[in-house]
Amino acid sequence: MTTVAAYAAPAPKAPLERTTIERRAVGDHDVLIDIKFSGICHSDIHQAQDGWRPGTFPMVPGHEIAGVVSAVGPGVTRYAVGDRVGVGCMVDSCRECDNCRAGLEQYCLGGGPTWTYNDTGKDGEPTYGGYAQKIVVDENYVVRIPEGLSLDVAAPLLCAGITTYSPLKHWNAGPGKKVAVVGLGGLGHMGVKIAHALGAEVTVLSQSLRKKDDGLRLGADHYYATGDPDTFEELAGTFDIILNTVSAPLDFAAYLSLLRTDGTMVNVGLPEEPVQIVLQSLLGNRRSISTSGIGGIAETQEMLDFCAEHGLGAEIELIGAGEINDAYERVAASDVRYRFVIDTATI
Repeated sequence: MTTVAAYAAPAPKAPLERTTIERRAVGDHDVLIDIKFSGICHSDIHQAQDGWRPGTFPMVPGHEIAGVVSAVGPGVTRYAVGDRVGVGCMVDSCRECDNCRAGLEQYCLGGGPTWTYNDTGKDGEPTYGGYAQKIVVDENYVVRIPEGLSLDVAAPLLCAGITTYSPLKHWNAGPGKKVAVVGLGGLGHMGVKIAHALGAEVTVLSQSLRKKDDGLRLGADHYYATGDPDTFEELAGTFDIILNTVSAPLDFAAYLSLLRTDGTMVNVGLPEEPVQIVLQSLLGNRRSISTSGIGGIAETQEMLDFCAEHGLGAEIELIGAGEINDAYERVAASDVRYRFVIDTATI
């Protein structure tokens, strides 16, 4: 066991504070990672505040982890000391079900994946995330960060990058396809970058035009304000794919009206409240509504390699650990462009 410093929420809705946690000893197939940077995801806030389900406390959030390997178990074959690596939203799965064997560990049928934090590992111990100095992870759930990406801008790719890349690839975003990204935040700004790099025609749908210049700079071809009722009339029947990145409830009927025949609205933001769908809004043009989680380990590596090839890193604000609680408030107020990243040397 190794004792490391971390930042944890001691109870639901409580401010995060500095503490220490125990990391397990490095096993045969484990990798010990010195965490250099950890992104702050909106889902960290949802979970630390018991927004989705009752959590396990004290809770150390963080599933956008970038660091350097400092030790490996004797059975490790994929990584060596000094390698630049990342850890995303999951650190294990059953490895035996059809989905795990197909590289879809995020949809593990054997009880679900083991999440990086706010979960219980196979050893019966709670999992703690990336707001910490070190982490121990099985090599099969670690990915390599290419040299073309600096670790600070790569960290958010472990959630925001793969959460947008996976559905865009699955629904074949590319040349000839029109993609709308709802929301230009931590997820949305990566959705714009990736959809543009895939060759799609990209439109941002945001509440206002406040971030229009940013959206166009990041790769959007068009930018519309959803607060303008004319937007929904002008864009009716336009898009092949709508990637909804916001976690607030929407007027789904209005957004579904923007799809072409056989178009799909994919939701990667998860509201805390139940939402209602009017089936008539899907019927007219064989439209679909779906969701998407993260990606499997192989697809996450594919995403990192793609981002390195195209020079795609997250737009970040680098903060010290003492600023985490302020950052949570700013994320909730949509006051970040576009992802907070913790310099873990300050923990």
